[in-house]
Amino acid sequence: MAQLRVLLARLGYTQVATLLNSGNAVFQATDGTAANHARDIAQAIARGLKMEVPVIVKLARELSDIIAENPIRAPAAEHSKLLVGFVQDPKTLAELEALRSLVVPPEQFAVGKRAAYLLCATGILESKAAAAMLGKAGRSATSRNMATVLKLEALAKNPGKD
Repeated sequence: MAQLRVLLARLGYTQVATLLNSGNAVFQATDGTAANHARDIAQAIARGLKMEVPVIVKLARELSDIIAENPIRAPAAEHSKLLVGFVQDPKTLAELEALRSLVVPPEQFAVGKRAAYLLCATGILESKAAAAMLGKAGRSATSRNMATVLKLEALAKNPGKD
């Protein structure tokens, strides 16, 4: 994560903070679009760290909206079982609809306006839908559990704290 912080700083981002070893970072940028930042970061990671990874960039307010729009209500104790599927372009959320055929009750699945949500009631490791979602759905998506998403939101609201 230290390498990621350095890479982001070299790209000109400020108040860079990372969350544990989750592959997530929060930063401030003076201009540019989220899609352009995602592209630039992905290219820099490929060049500098020799890794091809999907990079999704969300504005702090988008992250808050994604949390607020979650239609699956789960108590805090189950946030580690609630996956949020992120895409850079909301138009590609339709690709995640394919996961619906893998959902086995009591699992719950929903595709919202900005993200997809999967509650793995019996655990992520037991869920075929989770395995597909974690498999990056063709690398146009990435997922994090709700506990991590909430930590990222807190970090975004208080930038510069690592």
